[in-house]
This record gives sequence, structure tokens and C-alpha cells, in this order.
Amino acid sequence: MNKLLLRIIGIIFCLQGIAQAQDRITGKTFATRSEVIAQNGMAATSHPLATQIALDVLKQGGTAIDAAIAANAALGLMEPVGSGIGGDLFAIVWDAKTQKLYGLNASGRSPKSLTMSYFKEKGLKQIPSYGVLPVSVPGCVDGWFELHQKFGKLAMKDILAPTIRYAEEGFPVTELIAYYLQRSAVAFKDYPNFKETYTLGGKALEKGDVFRNPDLANTLRQIADKGRDAFYKGDIARRIDAFMKAQGGFLSYDDLASHTSTWIDPVSTNYRGYDVWELPPNGQGAVALQMLNILEAYDFSNIAFGSPQHVHLFTEAKKLAFEDRAKFYADPEFNSIPVQELISKAYAEKRRALINPNRAGVYGAGDPKGAPETIYMTVADKDGTMISLIQSNYRGMGSGMIPDGLGFMLQDRGELFNLEEGHYNSYAPGKRPFHTIIPAFVTKDGQPFMSFGVMGGDFQPLGHVQVLMNIIDFGMNIQEAGDAPRIDHLGSTDPTGEAQDKRGGTITLEQGFDYETIRTLMQMGHKVAYGMGGYGGYQAIRYDPVRKVYYGASESRKDGHAAGY
Repeated sequence: MNKLLLRIIGIIFCLQGIAQAQDRITGKTFATRSEVIAQNGMAATSHPLATQIALDVLKQGGTAIDAAIAANAALGLMEPVGSGIGGDLFAIVWDAKTQKLYGLNASGRSPKSLTMSYFKEKGLKQIPSYGVLPVSVPGCVDGWFELHQKFGKLAMKDILAPTIRYAEEGFPVTELIAYYLQRSAVAFKDYPNFKETYTLGGKALEKGDVFRNPDLANTLRQIADKGRDAFYKGDIARRIDAFMKAQGGFLSYDDLASHTSTWIDPVSTNYRGYDVWELPPNGQGAVALQMLNILEAYDFSNIAFGSPQHVHLFTEAKKLAFEDRAKFYADPEFNSIPVQELISKAYAEKRRALINPNRAGVYGAGDPKGAPETIYMTVADKDGTMISLIQSNYRGMGSGMIPDGLGFMLQDRGELFNLEEGHYNSYAPGKRPFHTIIPAFVTKDGQPFMSFGVMGGDFQPLGHVQVLMNIIDFGMNIQEAGDAPRIDHLGSTDPTGEAQDKRGGTITLEQGFDYETIRTLMQMGHKVAYGMGGYGGYQAIRYDPVRKVYYGASESRKDGHAAGY
């Protein structure tokens, strides 16, 4: 054997030894990289340039909220396939001064002039995904100003300046966003203003193409100069009104002018000593709390990650919680929703009793009184304030409705109403639709532990629960917890009225689960699809109160990253 070959073999064995030693030291099985660690601030977003903008704002003396608004504005420009000022926003803020959590619901309401009778006259059983009918009031901009008024420090002109500059000068499109923009170019090719706004002379954007959006730059400049009223009561509102009228739509100037956001108290449950916080409906955050309550009774120290029992129990908990979601989750201004009963330990015990540990089940909604693309981001500052923020246009880019000269698409969140009367989520004028986007926060012993979120429509509460189980039950760090292969389940009853799959639905497993797990699950009565489905995206920041440092993690399935200073 020649010396070169011996040397190569030696290097291979050396590298294997290093890798094995690292595995023994860190315990990492799934992590694509190490966590990011910093003292003075941390930002984790789904786009590298947005993360850089957030850090720049922090370095200028801005708060975590200033930085989050700046990054969110950038994502609306750079990742328009899932976000933008035509959509809604939810946030949970840990305020270091008051040592408490604040929740913001900045979701918009349906047009007051659009009634249930219109849908009946048209013979519609569901609200269409695109066009004028699913458009509701965009709440994002008002959400920015509510957050800024309460927790901001820098002027809004300074906060929005980086995105205005990128919109005018351009930035290179990432590979993932180019892929989704190419799909959108097919879906929206006949919609007004799409080609002018989101293509290069009619040609779909490709990876590396420099994209500019001067119309959005002008819109953001008006917002920066004149405040939230520029969007809801000024020229922007009048342009939206005129455009929607021309398209035969219903969203009006009056709908925009009367819009308000709502400060709300987050709701929580304790999972093995950790207080997990979500926002109450009209979002679906409480689903994650219901699932955690059901799963808490099982001893996962004796149940391995990725084992048939792990996947089975997780899936059954999801099925139970989603049936309650379909029945009860809606706008609380139109319904008396039994949130505290739904997230109680006593109710979880009743629901858990329905689970057969060895067989897949089919369930209905319970009686608690008797007991859709998105961006997520999180920022933390040097003073200890942290924000968990999620923002979305709903289905991909939104409705296809791009008002003349404004540079953004209006959301299609209204698609999530139910058109059958008598449901909690039945359509009504001036009502907030059921929402899929949910920020999350975790405290421990009254102190912040982690700000995190998972993108992906209906998958989001499943993602929240998996990340928490990965950290709390399976001992993963926050990067590994997001990189680990994921479990999804399809076929539950939907708040829009879509019926349950009476055969129990389908578990979809991301690549990384072994064949024996799949075979055993099928023997238990589950239908399983492997390597298929959408598993969202994830960012997180964990705070270490002893060392006074932040740990950041970002989704390996997205373009972004975590960074600190």
C-alpha cells in the first residue's frame, strides 16, 4: 500500500475520530451547525440581509422592537412570497423593564360591505383563495406602530430607511425565494400589476437576479414620514379603495380607516416546569398548549425520539386538539370561546383517555365547558427585551391583488372563514378570520427562557410542540431542535368546514425517520407518507440568565440565519 493511500486512510480515521468525539461532547445528532452565541443582542430571521438590518438597528441603540420592525419591513421586500405590508401580524414581547409579557393581535377584519348573502347568491361553499373575495384589512403597519409606540426608541424614518434603500437600489434574490416567485409568476400572471411589480420585464426572477421595487420604496417612505395614518387614512388607503372598486372588490377606505389592533394577554400552560405562552384565538396558538397538556402524562425519558410510540402519541394528541380547533377557534369578539377550559389540565386528562397507545384513532371535538406561507423572526436587545413576531399574507404571496403604484400584494386571509352559518368561524362583516400564524414564548421561574416560532400554516402548532419536546424531553439544543426531522399529520377537520378524513388521515414524516418506525406505525393503523409534505421554518433565541448571553438558532430549511454581537 503506497504512502499517499496510507496518508488518506489516516486522515479519514482522524476525521471520524474528531466527529465521534464531537458527538460525545455535544450530544448533537441533527444539528446542521452550532448555536450562535452573543451578549449584546441577537436576531434570527429567514433572510440574511434582514438579520443584518436588525443587528444594525440594535447597534444604533434601537430596541429589539425597533430592530424587529426594520427586519419585518425588509422581509416584506425580500421575501414577498410569504409576507409584506398587505398582511397581518402577531407578536409577543418580553419587556425587560416591567418583567412581563405583552401580546399584540394586529390582524385585520373582513369588509363591512361584504355579507354572507353575497356568497350564497354566488353559490359558493368556500371563499376562493385568490381575487377580491378573500381580502381583509391588512393589519401589519398598524401593528408596527402599536409596537413602536409602546417599546420603540428610534424614529420610524431610521427604522424603515434600510428597506427603502434596498427597494430603490436592489438586492439579489435568494435561491428559495426565486423558486417561489417563479411559481407565483405562473399563478398570478393574469392578475393586475404582478408582472410590473414582481418580474423583470415579464420574465420570472431567478436566483441572483437583482430585484428592485421602487413603488414599495415610495409607499414605505410615506409611512415613515406621515405615520400609520398614511396607510389607513391617507393616499395609500385611497389608492387601495380605488383599486378594489375597479376590481369589483369590497375592501374600502372606511374599512381601513376604522382598523385597530388589540393588545391581549398571552395564555399559557406549564410543561415539565416550563411556562409556554401563546396568543388566544383568533389564532391557533392554544392548540400547541392543548397538545402539550395531553403529552405531559407520557414519560418520554423512556420513549426514544423518532420511535413509533413517540410519533403515535404526538399524532393522536394533534388529532384531538385539531378537532377542538375546528369547532372553537375564531374571533373572540363574535364568540364566547372557552379558552381557559380548552387549555386546562383537567380537560387534557379527559381527551387523553381517548387515546389507544397501540392503535390509531379517529376523534370528534370535545366539550371543554363540561370540564395556511409566513415569516417568523425574533430579536433580543442588550437590555433583555425580546420579541417573538410572525407576519404573513397567508396563502403564498396573497390574493393576487396589487393596488396600482403601491408595490405590495393584499392578503387572502379571508379564505379561512367558514361559509356555513352557525359555526364559531362563520363569515360575518367586520370579523377577524381564523388565523394560522402564531408567535410563541417560554419562561422558566418567571424569567425569559426562549422566544421562538415555526412557519407553515396548519403545521405551526405541531412545529411548536415538536421544538419544545426536542428541547425539554429529548435534550436537544435550540439549533438541533429545529433541524431534527419533523412529523406532520393531515386530515383533521378544518375551521373552514373542510371535513375530517374518517380513515384517520395521513402522517407525513420528513426524511430521517427509520423504516422500522414507519412499518410499526402502519401496523398500528396509521397511513404514512415518507419524505413528503411541508414542514415550515423556524427561528429561536434562548436567554441564559446565569451567563447573561443569548443563544440563536435559525431554520436550516430556509435562507436565513441567526446572528448577534
